[in-house]
Amino acid sequence: MACCVVVRGWESLPQSVLEALFSCLSIDDLRNCSLVCTSWYRFLNDENNDVWRLHCIRKLAEEALKSDLFANVPTYKAKLRAFYHAWNPNDCSRNVYVKTNGFTLHRNPVAQSTDASRGKIGFRNGRHCWEVWWEGPLGTVAVVGIATRSAALQCHGYVALLGGDRESWGWNLVDNHLLHNGDSQGNYPQLNNAPIYQVCENTASDNYCKVTRWFRLTSTKKLNKRNFNDMCLT
Repeated sequence: MACCVVVRGWESLPQSVLEALFSCLSIDDLRNCSLVCTSWYRFLNDENNDVWRLHCIRKLAEEALKSDLFANVPTYKAKLRAFYHAWNPNDCSRNVYVKTNGFTLHRNPVAQSTDASRGKIGFRNGRHCWEVWWEGPLGTVAVVGIATRSAALQCHGYVALLGGDRESWGWNLVDNHLLHNGDSQGNYPQLNNAPIYQVCENTASDNYCKVTRWFRLTSTKKLNKRNFNDMCLT
């Protein structure tokens, strides 16, 4: 009795099968899978499919998903990308911590201390951009920038950790100066589109004005060491 055997390639698997398989893989494995064939690449390039939705649910806190943090982040894959580039709870000063939403950095009120935190992922070269929301008063020192693993995350007194040595560059938000190796490199940013300030009205539950800054710090030079987004505050 003759029989017919149909051989189908991996690229011909139904989407429901791909969803079941890819939902069990790590992010690194998914990146490798996207290089296997055009069909898999197209499937994983859909940033709102169930694979990215399930990974979001597993990784991101429900508090973050339901908050305004992702108001301008339209896809599940983009939300996941934001999480992997957020502050590292295991790479920060002992006086600061990352809240349960996985994105908000909080500093305990410790006198005569400057404290910092690094992001989770570093880069050796390329052009990279981070968006940071700063709510509330800036304090004595408020600096964002990029730093290597060697840059200090805590010191005594109120000083600009970022930009304080050659391991980092910092943007001092208090006086809008660019800092590196302990010296001011001049005003920053030297652009027409300066940082945006938004002052909210007082409400019954908020007895002070919130000041939120949206800014983007871009590195365009080739870096000799792996650099991380960084923030120091007092």
